[in-house]
Amino acid sequence: MKGLKISKVGWLILSAGIFVVVLAGLGITRSGQIKEQGKLGTDLATYQMRLDKVDTTQGQIQLDELKQQLADSEQQLTDVKNKLHQKIKSVDVTDKFFEIAGYYHVNVTIMGTTTIAKDNYQGVPCSIISLTGSANGDLPNIINFIAGLNNNFNTGFVQSAQIAISENATSTDSSASINLVVYSYEGS
Repeated sequence: MKGLKISKVGWLILSAGIFVVVLAGLGITRSGQIKEQGKLGTDLATYQMRLDKVDTTQGQIQLDELKQQLADSEQQLTDVKNKLHQKIKSVDVTDKFFEIAGYYHVNVTIMGTTTIAKDNYQGVPCSIISLTGSANGDLPNIINFIAGLNNNFNTGFVQSAQIAISENATSTDSSASINLVVYSYEGS
């Protein structure tokens, strides 16, 4: 078989044809890139519009409300600490117990206090004193006395109360045994 001879003009035409095919391939590739770039530009514009429409003011309002709640809670904690911030003395606690008993017209028959101890009340270090007492009188007065102890000891509460009702309906000999706990915050 004899080799194929191509003239200079043939080589030129062949080279021009290859150049046109390569150029057409590059054109198609560039056209695809332009279409993809256009699609990405459109997607970017769409996402930017969506992002611009996102309402961040609601989140800011919630943040401001939460900051205010935190400030209110911190103020309440400070107020409670200030209310608790007092030294407790056995004499003061017993005097207040007798004062409340007098107001509600009941007679204190037995009373005792513990020594002042250190304790935590819901994570706050406090001094604590317990008072145990008994009182007698009319049943409604006894009930009001127990409620009055809870209402009049700012830093204390009735831990338990047992009421003994007299069998004679006209008798004024109802009685109650009461355990009262008083807290005091002595920290800063």
